[in-house]
Amino acid sequence: MKPCPQFLIVTNKRDLTSDFIVREMRQRSLNFYRLNTENVNYLTFTQTLGNSTLLDDDGIRIDLGAIKGAYFRRPLQLDVQSNGFTPSLNRYICEEWNYILRSVYLELGDKWFSHPSKIILAEDKPKQLRLAREIGFSVPETVVTNELESLRSLFLGGDVIAKPLRQSLLEDPTGPGSVIYTNNITSFCEIDEDALRVAPVIFQRKIEKQFDLRVSVVEDSVFSVAIKSQAFEKTQTDWRHSSVVELEHEVFVIPEKIEEMCRELVKRLGLRFGAIDLVLDKSGEFWFLECNPNGQWAWIENRTGQPIAAAIVDAMENISL
Repeated sequence: MKPCPQFLIVTNKRDLTSDFIVREMRQRSLNFYRLNTENVNYLTFTQTLGNSTLLDDDGIRIDLGAIKGAYFRRPLQLDVQSNGFTPSLNRYICEEWNYILRSVYLELGDKWFSHPSKIILAEDKPKQLRLAREIGFSVPETVVTNELESLRSLFLGGDVIAKPLRQSLLEDPTGPGSVIYTNNITSFCEIDEDALRVAPVIFQRKIEKQFDLRVSVVEDSVFSVAIKSQAFEKTQTDWRHSSVVELEHEVFVIPEKIEEMCRELVKRLGLRFGAIDLVLDKSGEFWFLECNPNGQWAWIENRTGQPIAAAIVDAMENISL
């Protein structure tokens, strides 16, 4: 039997970000196991009262009691669609495995790089905005609403941007679906009142940008990158729009005060990692937009060489010390 892994990565088989962690762990000769949750039913699972949980993957024995550090990335729903069972039985199987995975997550406790429950709680964008303002960040005037009249005064100050609270992907069973990007709204009259009533939306005062910033915080390490979003019309409001390959990314040193506020925000959210979006306006002021508690960072490392994977693995090695 192979040696029991000491590190666990919980994700899915298509997650490229986890590939960076895998490469870093291999370079350090660390013994790890990558749990792709869409295939979790291929494992054997045993919980015995009073003992740690055991998983087995074709001779690889994972003893949760031996895990020193774990990274919760992007787990996916169990894939049971091709097993020939009825839809109701498929739902039963998925729910049972999801339940046992939650038990696994809780059993690992403080061995997580960032605990799954903390990640879920930290996704609360209104909470993030309140915390950011308490810490000292400049935060755009914000209204979260599905009621049109609540927005009238916001538009008196000029253009407004609108973005979803959480769900930015509109799924389509017949195709790839579509992404809801941040949109610029120039007039109160542009808003469809009936459409707005369907669900609350985040509305914020538009900031005139020099450029966007992505700040990746790994415990005390801060990696900041300027994203030159104003160079292309499609990316001026939302730099993610159209996935422009030519969009310039440049390592950018943010002021020490802003750096410390980024660390503080991540700590107050109960996390060891946060992907923070800032804006530098035309007068030189930094504005907080949001924090993704489990955001992507691999493309930043790939384009700038910033050692984010190394910092994450450092943190995982230090968790149990």
